[in-house]
Amino acid sequence: MHKTTFLLLSTLLISLIGTANAQSTELMKNLVDSAVINDINNFALTDIVLQSIKNQNAKYGNMSSEKILELDKKWRVETKSTDQPLISATLTNPLSSYLTRIQAHAKGLYTEIFVMDTNGLNVGQSNISSDYWQGDEAKFQKTYSVSPTAVFIDTPEYNSELGIWLTQANLSIANEQNKAIGAITVEINLTELQRRKNLNK
Repeated sequence: MHKTTFLLLSTLLISLIGTANAQSTELMKNLVDSAVINDINNFALTDIVLQSIKNQNAKYGNMSSEKILELDKKWRVETKSTDQPLISATLTNPLSSYLTRIQAHAKGLYTEIFVMDTNGLNVGQSNISSDYWQGDEAKFQKTYSVSPTAVFIDTPEYNSELGIWLTQANLSIANEQNKAIGAITVEINLTELQRRKNLNK
């Protein structure tokens, strides 16, 4: 085969693969519809979630950016240590216990859930996260920082190790006055979601 022809065919193949991957990603993302968001709101807009955020906002609401970064650094260090006071305090609080139960009852649909306060610091979570502060990430900046009802669905990714598609659904959490007080991130097993939707067709 002529070298030029080979290069053209290779370029075309890469382009086709890229298009197919983009279409697959979009199809998987579209699985997270209003029904899925409503299900998340049903367990997110509850007394234990709202009160937990309010309590942490009262404690950390006026914290300086330097102190926030110190807490985040402390968390990161603790993830590599056997001494984990901050991580243990977070994972054993009532909100984390509640989120862990929600994840367990979802039977594989949710792979991670965590709630953030007004600074983007974790309030409660179902699993240990790599960091404590989410304020510099899209999950927080495209929800809490946008509006009290904002929803941001991240780009789905295929986990080749687990053989499943995953995405994160991120929602603002508002108080009774419809003012954003925090946010929630729910990592969704899209492969399982698709299976359930197919069963209901």
